[in-house]
Amino acid sequence: MSDISSLAATSLAPQAPNVPSDADVASAKKAGQDFESFFLSQAFENMFAGIEADPVFGGGNGESVYRSLLMQEYSKVAAQSGTTGIGDAVTREILKMQAAQKH
Repeated sequence: MSDISSLAATSLAPQAPNVPSDADVASAKKAGQDFESFFLSQAFENMFAGIEADPVFGGGNGESVYRSLLMQEYSKVAAQSGTTGIGDAVTREILKMQAAQKH
């Protein structure tokens, strides 16, 4: 019975995600930028959720689809500018994890 409890305790312990050891700075930067873009797209979706479409030019199911695409593009541009610093922070953490795995 003690073997089962020790097995359960070790399997529930948080572990760092596996990061390929051959990953380079460029791919870490891309992963950080992609994360920032995803985060910002979620934030933009929530910010614009309560805004109604202009009845003269918009509305309908198509607007919700295109609004979502527009929010994704806004988030990509914002992530490329790097003004929030989220992508840089994620990139630094990925590089730290890579360095720790090499040692």
